[in-house]
Amino acid sequence: MGQELVDERPAVLAITSFGAVTLKKLTSSIPIVFVFVLDPLGFGLVNSLARPGGNATGPSLMAVDLSGKRLDLLKQAIPNLSRVALLTDLKTDPVRERTVKAYQTAAQALGIRLWPVDIAGPEDIEPVFGKIAQDGADGVVRGTSGGLLFSLRAAIGASALAHKLPVMAYIAEEVPSGYLMSYGQDLPDYVNRSVAYVDKILKGANPADFPVEQPTKLKLVLNLKTANALGIGFPQSLILSADEMIGT
Repeated sequence: MGQELVDERPAVLAITSFGAVTLKKLTSSIPIVFVFVLDPLGFGLVNSLARPGGNATGPSLMAVDLSGKRLDLLKQAIPNLSRVALLTDLKTDPVRERTVKAYQTAAQALGIRLWPVDIAGPEDIEPVFGKIAQDGADGVVRGTSGGLLFSLRAAIGASALAHKLPVMAYIAEEVPSGYLMSYGQDLPDYVNRSVAYVDKILKGANPADFPVEQPTKLKLVLNLKTANALGIGFPQSLILSADEMIGT
């Protein structure tokens, strides 16, 4: 499929993470705009964020870089937070190790014990959350993944609520599934910026010199319905900082 796209000789290719890696190996001349890539450097898509140096560029998702901020926000919502499970996807998450390391570093600074827990499919969700609750976790943070955790968000949210576990996500669109809160990139804004990359390249911009942009809009979303179900009262500081509150 990748070779077929290249053979069509389009003016620009816009594609998600694994597709971008494949296409980068097949062409060095057709401009590539990557979308939803967790680690452009780690994937080998760019030489640096400031000067990509090749035929690929795109906006940064910063999924890993904001790990510490998410854990800090969760602790603000739950002041006695001391034990946190990190949901990870061992099979399809290309930056799992970076994610675990980032969260463990942040947890140590906050005096929190954090450990990774892998989910490989829907059959793992209930046993995993049962074990997390049994191990005495005060909360859960949703790690990065190759899309698996997003596809399982409804089942994850239902199991988390059943076991009285608050979940922090980085994708706002997951919060209505029963998560407590999220902090991360505003996805509609992110997609619009990806489209802007395509537009500028079509107008003559060179991907090699087109920097990987950091997020311009980060979003904090609180789920009041979940908070009420778990007996959590958001502090006024978080409520005032929130970009969106659902479940009112």
